[in-house]
Amino acid sequence: MTVRYLAGFGNQHVTEAVPGALPEGRNSPQQAPLGLYTEQVSGTAFTAPRAGNRRSWTYRIRPSASHEGFVPVDSGLLRGAPVRDRPLDPNRYRWDPLPWPGAEMPADFVSGLFTVAANGSVDDQTGIAIHLYAATVDMTDKYFVDADGELLLVPEHGALLLHTEMGRLDLTPGEIAVIPRGIRFRVTLPDGRARGYVMENYGAMLTLPELGPIGANGLANQRDFLAPVAAYEDRDEPVEMVQKYGGSLWSATYDHSPLDVVAWHGNYYPYKYDLAKFMVIGTVSFDHPDPSIYTVLTSQSSSPGTANADFVVFAPRWLVGENTFRPPWYHRNIMTEFMGLVRGVYDAKAEGFVPGGASLHNSFSAHGPDATTYKEASTRDLVPQKLTDTLAFMFETRLPLRITEAAMAAAHLQPNYDAVWSDITKGYVGLPADEAPPR
Repeated sequence: MTVRYLAGFGNQHVTEAVPGALPEGRNSPQQAPLGLYTEQVSGTAFTAPRAGNRRSWTYRIRPSASHEGFVPVDSGLLRGAPVRDRPLDPNRYRWDPLPWPGAEMPADFVSGLFTVAANGSVDDQTGIAIHLYAATVDMTDKYFVDADGELLLVPEHGALLLHTEMGRLDLTPGEIAVIPRGIRFRVTLPDGRARGYVMENYGAMLTLPELGPIGANGLANQRDFLAPVAAYEDRDEPVEMVQKYGGSLWSATYDHSPLDVVAWHGNYYPYKYDLAKFMVIGTVSFDHPDPSIYTVLTSQSSSPGTANADFVVFAPRWLVGENTFRPPWYHRNIMTEFMGLVRGVYDAKAEGFVPGGASLHNSFSAHGPDATTYKEASTRDLVPQKLTDTLAFMFETRLPLRITEAAMAAAHLQPNYDAVWSDITKGYVGLPADEAPPR
C-alpha cells in the first residue's frame, strides 16, 4: 500500500481523495460537493489566538453524529489521570520489555495498552499518562478515539499502519506519530505484531520548542513532519467504536466506518516524524549540555519555561567534549523522567536497560550512570567518539508520576534496580594529615 504525505508541522494543508470533493471558496456551502457532509473538527477553542488555533474542515460520507450511544466497557490495564492506585513513590524503577500477548489471548493496539504511570488530571486537562503497547492482531472492525488527550506513539518493535480520519500514516521503529485528541483511527500490523510506548498528553498540544540562542535552525525541522493525504473507507457494516473518555473506555456500534473523510483542509491532523532527521546539537568544547537541548516536541504549562511534558530523544551523535564526563552526570531534577529505548544501548547504563524496556526516576529521585559506566567514562581516553548503536528517548514532565498497581505487580518489573549503584565506592582520599584544615 502506497502512503503519500504532506510536509510541514502545523501547516494549513488541503487534500482530497476524489477530485472535486473540496468546495471552492467556502468552508461550509449550503450543499457540499458529491453529496458529502461538512464537519469541522476543532482542537482548540474557537477564540484561541490565530497562531495557536487548530481546526480542520472535513467533507465526509456521513456526519460523525450518526451513531448510537456509548456504554462503558472494561478498560483492561488502561488507566487515565488521576491514578490513585498507590501513593507517590520516590523510588527508582526499571522494567523489562512488555511481554507479548499469548496465542490464547491475542491483543490489538487498544486491548494491548498497559498503563505504567500518570500525573495531573483528565478533568483539569493537565499532566500525562504513560502507556506501553504490545499488539498481535489487527483492528479490522474496531476503531479508537481518545477524547482525553493527544497520543504520541514511539514504536520499538514492528511497524504500525495508522488508518485515521485524515488518511494513513505508516510508522516504523525510529519514527514517531502524534494523533490529536478526538481523531478516530484504527491500527493494523504489517509485521504481524508490534510493541512500543505511548505518551498521552492531557495538557497543551505538543509543539516545536523555541530555539532561542540556537537561532533559526537545529533540532527538529518543521518541513520534516508529515501529514496524511486524504484517504477514506466507505463501509456500510457494523463496526465497534471505542472511546477513551474521563479515563475509562466506552463503546458504541456504528453502522459504517468512521474513517469516511473524502477531503479535508486545515491544521488539526495526525502527523509523523523520522527521528533520524533530528539535528543533534551538543558541546564542541567541554562539559555536558542539559538534556533539554534534545527536545523534539514540548507541551507547555502555565509556568513559563516549565513543560507539562517534553519528548526528548538521544539519537546517534558525536561526543567530543574535552576533560568532560560524557555520559549524563549524577543528578536530581524537579522534572520527572521516564526513559525508553528503541534500539541499541544507552550510554549511561552498562546492562539491564534494553530495547522495549523503561525506567522511571520521579521528581528529585537521585540517579545517573551505574558503577560500571562511571568507571569506564571517567578513565577513558577522550578522543572524538561517535555513538551509533543507540536511540533512546525520555518523556519528561513537571509533576511526579503515580505508578499503577499493575505496573508495580508486573512480572517484567526488575526486582532490584537500586543495585546498579551498589558497587559505587568511596574514592575520596582527603589531604595528608599535616595539610588538613583544623577541625
